[in-house]
Amino acid sequence: MPAKSPGRRAAIDELARAAYQLSAADGRLRGRATRDPDALSLTHARALKSLADFGPMTIGALAERVATTSAAVTQLVSGLAKAGLVTRERAVSGDRRVATVALTDAGRARHIERQTHLERSLTELVADIDDSQVRTVSRVLRRLADLYDTL
Repeated sequence: MPAKSPGRRAAIDELARAAYQLSAADGRLRGRATRDPDALSLTHARALKSLADFGPMTIGALAERVATTSAAVTQLVSGLAKAGLVTRERAVSGDRRVATVALTDAGRARHIERQTHLERSLTELVADIDDSQVRTVSRVLRRLADLYDTL
């Protein structure tokens, strides 16, 4: 572990400020997603991606895929259904409390549009750094996510 020099402290402070900025930007995005039906939060986008990649699934399975609670996904799915991006169907037999969520054609189109925009934007964002540096940034972001789970 590197010594706690003034330079190291300054670098850690810069990382903390960047993490706060990222968290604040995510909060603003979530706020826009609640006010604007065309805006998708990162969780909304992950839900659409999970449904596109893995097909229809229960609320519980979707909650696992997007790393949040079933209660939060139930609310998220309600908003996506209201926007016409997903359908929610109750089981025909068995436990009628279990709902299956599936993408609509509009949901699939919105997912593709969002995914294409994200991939293009990320490619432009890291155009001036090499693949090794991109992997390092990715590792740091995952470590920050793990850290946030402990706070």
